[in-house]
Amino acid sequence: MILGEMIVLKGASSAILADLLERYPVLGSCRNSIYAAGAMLIESYSQGGKLLICGNGGSCADGQHIVGELMKSFILPRKIPEADARRLKELDPVYGSQMAYRLQGALPAISLGAETALMTAYINDVSAEMVFAQQVWGYGREHDVLLALSTSGKSRNVVLACTAAHAKKMKVIGMTGSEGRDVGERSDVLIAVPADRAHLIQELHLPVWHALCLMLEEEFFGAV
Repeated sequence: MILGEMIVLKGASSAILADLLERYPVLGSCRNSIYAAGAMLIESYSQGGKLLICGNGGSCADGQHIVGELMKSFILPRKIPEADARRLKELDPVYGSQMAYRLQGALPAISLGAETALMTAYINDVSAEMVFAQQVWGYGREHDVLLALSTSGKSRNVVLACTAAHAKKMKVIGMTGSEGRDVGERSDVLIAVPADRAHLIQELHLPVWHALCLMLEEEFFGAV
């Protein structure tokens, strides 16, 4: 629900956040930033935006996982609107009914680390450090959000992507370890989980972004 400039999470979304903190009390220090990140993403999608995600190694894999939760049903069914179903059936009498039944509502998201051909070409021809910034520059639009994943908070290619995002009038959500560092300084919302070793940070990142995906699904596909 949108109230002026404020986004207020539905009761179910607030319950998702409460459940997260009950199961992971160590994340209590991140409560406000997780709430703010959820609100920012809801606002973005409400305005026709999309989510771009970047990170390296395990964080890159997290980005692809997140896309999978947003672009198809996660927990809730996501039946497409009846008007769209009718349109599909009119356009294709043979397969339209199957498409109308099987297609699901999606929240547009792109994992920048999945673009291997583009990435390797850009790394070879131009610059490895700019590989995510280039994609943000090409894909990014106002009302989009960049989710910048970096356990160290100082991954150069992620840091430069944050700068490119702001130049495109996008918002940036950073997810790092406890120090935040360069990514934190360039984030509109920073979720700095209370851990300082890469594998421990990633273990806390996963339940956070799962909760964010659940909140988004509830907001856009849950009961009215």
